[in-house]
Amino acid sequence: MRPLIALIGRPNVGKSTLFNFLTRSRDALVADFPGLTRDRKYGFCDRYERSCVVVDTGGIADQENELDEGMQAQTDLAIEEAAIVLLLVDSKQGLVPEDLNIIADLRKKSINFYLVVNKIDSENAATAASDFYQISADEVFPIAARTGRGVQPLLEALLPEASEEDLLPMTDSGATRIAVIGRPNAGKSTLINALLREDRLITSAIPGTTRDSVTIPFEFDNHQYELIDTAGVRRRVKVKETVEKFSIVQTLSSVASAHVVICVVDLLEGLADQDSTLLEIALREGRACVLAINKTDSASKDDYTVLDYTVDTKYRYLTYVQKINISAKKKIGLKKLMHAVMLANKSAALDVTTSELNKVLERAVIANPPPMIHGRRIKLRYMHQGGSYPPTFVLFGNQTNKLPPTYLRYLENHFRKSFKLVGTPVRFLLRNSENPFAGKRNILTARQLKKRERIMKHKRR
Repeated sequence: MRPLIALIGRPNVGKSTLFNFLTRSRDALVADFPGLTRDRKYGFCDRYERSCVVVDTGGIADQENELDEGMQAQTDLAIEEAAIVLLLVDSKQGLVPEDLNIIADLRKKSINFYLVVNKIDSENAATAASDFYQISADEVFPIAARTGRGVQPLLEALLPEASEEDLLPMTDSGATRIAVIGRPNAGKSTLINALLREDRLITSAIPGTTRDSVTIPFEFDNHQYELIDTAGVRRRVKVKETVEKFSIVQTLSSVASAHVVICVVDLLEGLADQDSTLLEIALREGRACVLAINKTDSASKDDYTVLDYTVDTKYRYLTYVQKINISAKKKIGLKKLMHAVMLANKSAALDVTTSELNKVLERAVIANPPPMIHGRRIKLRYMHQGGSYPPTFVLFGNQTNKLPPTYLRYLENHFRKSFKLVGTPVRFLLRNSENPFAGKRNILTARQLKKRERIMKHKRR
């Protein structure tokens, strides 16, 4: 059982930098900007024959607004569940009043902690930490989180040597990854909190509350999921802060790694161009999508009318994406939303035999033959599946590169209907194949194809 270590401290002392070093990742955003981390972020540390779970927290500061209160609550929860608490301070700034306030609060709550003096990159460790011994901490560890200096003695002093089982590489849990995306203040974090039935993420009416992408395990209907909360994405011209640019990069990375994407739309604001852009990015990545129309509890009939008109006129390509009306705040429509996610994931994971595919292709060609190009009809001979997430089909025939987009859309719709695919894009890879048996049969099953290959090989001999 891996112990849990909580990293706490005031803003900009290097908690996220240490988190990234311990977890060998770049999961936590790092910049010379206070208050970058807000929600709890968990990761696994396997270094120096020591193993543990690390939780990064937001900076502890004076509670001046709703966000500060939420960050403090997240930090308190991390401290409560942690076996070891590391209080990080900045050696370059020395012991400041904010550090003393945090120390006083920890002692008032009878919380044991270890003092970690960070940013000793080019200094003598003993000299850099000398000012901090006056607080009588259990132990003081001078480190440089950016380079890893002093981290090994820290882990060896606080953690027992890991067992062989703990040092085994983490295997894929098999959970379905769900990325929740949308514009700022659309209700993404509120939706995840509603699904989890706890205030796991900070929520507020302030746009841009979420900055990091946070992954949270979740179980629904005996299925394992990982919910990924992402930062809201605005139009490029409105993105000016460097921090927001990094957040958007993380959001796009989360979309690429997800199985299913929930795009949350604010019904009161309507379906904007930015929502369309996010959906197009997800579909271009081949992700299955579900459209969550949020804040229905406050909407009027006019809001629904505007949404329906926008979808029917500007977003006709979304016909295969399910649109679920929800209220994250009132917890309305969540079961229906999750069932839509399960159906979209099942469609994206489609796995069919070659014979089934060719039967469907044959019916499609008989119902609507491919067009003629320069007096010669395009012939579609056979196909096989090339992969899942999204379902990808490799189509062989003559002049396949000249198939018009309209016919490919026809094939896509025919396959969707035949295999009941919902919420996922479908891809066709076109391959030209001059087949000597084309006059006998346009479509060959895998068994027939192998038989003819054996005959041709024998004739060549």
